[in-house]
Amino acid sequence: MRVCLASTSPARLMLLQQFGIRPLTVAPDVDEEAVIAAVEASEGRTLLPDEHVLLLARRKAADVAARLADDDPAFDGIVIGGDSMFELDGEVLGKPHTAENAIARWRAMRGRTGVLHSGHAVIRVTPGGASHEVHAVAEASVTFADDVTDAEIDAYVASGEPLHVAGAFTVDSLGGAFITHVDGDPSTVIGMSVSTLRRLVRELGADWTALWHTTDPSVQAPSGDAFSGGSSLS
Repeated sequence: MRVCLASTSPARLMLLQQFGIRPLTVAPDVDEEAVIAAVEASEGRTLLPDEHVLLLARRKAADVAARLADDDPAFDGIVIGGDSMFELDGEVLGKPHTAENAIARWRAMRGRTGVLHSGHAVIRVTPGGASHEVHAVAEASVTFADDVTDAEIDAYVASGEPLHVAGAFTVDSLGGAFITHVDGDPSTVIGMSVSTLRRLVRELGADWTALWHTTDPSVQAPSGDAFSGGSSLS
């Protein structure tokens, strides 16, 4: 069974690879701000964080699944879409984008606990058949050290790592040293809850372990890669 990740996020790709899966990656063509604005306007309210991430995860997966059906009619497998956002005291914190925003975020977050919301959508795609989708939201609370200094924050922001990730932090790289506790599936904080993905894949009638150590035919494994020599399942 093939796996397509509807994302170009290095963190999500790395996460799947760490759990034995080497997927095809396709960037979804979704205007996230426009999608959220349209739904909020039609419903006359602001979406809650879990609704926000689930909506975008579903739109991303649906977009890529539809394109695969047109561009690769023989695709037989699953498409995974995801989206994340960080909430602190009821305020949603997306990607800071600028150093100034990231510094302000970190000075506000140190010593406090927030919640990372992660939306997941998995679509089963079969050649010539109807697609089937399942979805879920996972959450994990993150507590930041209270003794992070301004100098450490400046150095972390200068590394560039926190500028383009939800909440302005990572748990699996440089930012992990400033996090004291994660309550929930730790992979949720990296980009996707792998335990949630496993459950969704099983809901679609697929075997999670069948995805291990497979290489998509369109992906060339580098020499010496742990996945080299693995079976290629279509």
